[in-house]
Amino acid sequence: MAIIEYQGVEILRKEHVVLKNVTFSIDKGQMVYLVGKVGSGKSSLLKTMYGEVPITTGSARVYDYDLRSIRRRDIPMLRRRTGIVFQDFQLLMDRNVYANLDFVLAATGWRSKADKEQRIEEVLRQVGMQNKSYKMPHELSGGEQQRIVIARALLNNPDIILADEPTGNLDPATGEMIVSHLYDIAQSGTAVIVATHNMSLIETFPGRVLRCDDKQLIDESLLPIGVEADTSAE
Repeated sequence: MAIIEYQGVEILRKEHVVLKNVTFSIDKGQMVYLVGKVGSGKSSLLKTMYGEVPITTGSARVYDYDLRSIRRRDIPMLRRRTGIVFQDFQLLMDRNVYANLDFVLAATGWRSKADKEQRIEEVLRQVGMQNKSYKMPHELSGGEQQRIVIARALLNNPDIILADEPTGNLDPATGEMIVSHLYDIAQSGTAVIVATHNMSLIETFPGRVLRCDDKQLIDESLLPIGVEADTSAE
């Protein structure tokens, strides 16, 4: 059964249609790239998946949540089960790495100090940052901060990770390292959806490509044989 399923969805921002008739499904463990020009609807589509942008047309489901009828009080639980990686990191700059991760665990219902310590150690090791827990965000490079953001997204063992331009503020080598981490996470069974402009990353770490173009969402894996996908950089 698909973990995300949209049928005939229309996405609006400030009463303007950014995407229409959006229909797709995503299974666990899929690596999916969301591509398209700036303003084509990539970020808006991701935001519907965690309840930031409402859906009023068509049908949309993430896990067992109906996004058209989800109650406001259920949105925090939807987000707890969904890891979100932002381009601009959104770390708390007044506390160290450990405290950033501890804050998220406390906010999502973890109470045991020992359990929190163990989980923080696990996710930092997973992204190769186990020796950086005492560092303040400003003491880390952009790539290191993004690895902490991925660790934060992993804290609650999500079945879905949404990454909105996670390499946008990074140099090419560091961006490739970040997508390599996300690719490994997908291989372990988590659905990973990455909005990106960097088409070379898709060649290095293959996945399914969904393209936002002219208010449509095109699944390039379904293009007819002989029709080549547009892989030019935007």
